[in-house]
Amino acid sequence: MTAWQVSLTATAFFVDQFPPATVPEIAFLGRSNVGKSTLLNALVGRRLAHVSGTPGKTRSINFFEIKSPKLFRLVDLPGYGFASRGQQERERWQELIESYLLNRPCLLFAVHLVDFRHGLLENDRQLQFWVTELGLPMQVVFTKADKISKGKRKATAAAYRKNGYASLYEPFLVSGTERTGIEELRTFIEEAVTEAGH
Repeated sequence: MTAWQVSLTATAFFVDQFPPATVPEIAFLGRSNVGKSTLLNALVGRRLAHVSGTPGKTRSINFFEIKSPKLFRLVDLPGYGFASRGQQERERWQELIESYLLNRPCLLFAVHLVDFRHGLLENDRQLQFWVTELGLPMQVVFTKADKISKGKRKATAAAYRKNGYASLYEPFLVSGTERTGIEELRTFIEEAVTEAGH
């Protein structure tokens, strides 16, 4: 697998700080503390996103530009469900996320990260309903697979499948620490960008 050349293009706290919508983008969404930063770092092969034990640490939308071989961006959105922040601040973040998802013409799809230990919780299902209503395609990725024993992973995934979820394809099962599923997810992203034809 070819190494990705990565750079931080923009850190946006407001809509007018978004970079020009000139290359394909893939947005990463998930509950606070779902392992989003760990996964992004594993995907790019270096420590770009800050890993924190404090839910809701990411308050901005971060745009990471990737060259491999086509140019595209991975977009790190603030986690939802963070209880440690004030209501006014949560509402401002939500408005920022909505502005991005609704008005970004170069956005190919959203990657919905879900903790494999818990499956889709109520706020995950609310997010799925809302993003589906927007008409935005979504791919489910189960994180922290290493927290479930290998012998139980297949049955756990089957139980979540039975309960239902919106996903373009069968969910990926990943672990940023074990590197389980990382190369498969990288390949999927590269192929999606290539097919987009930008």
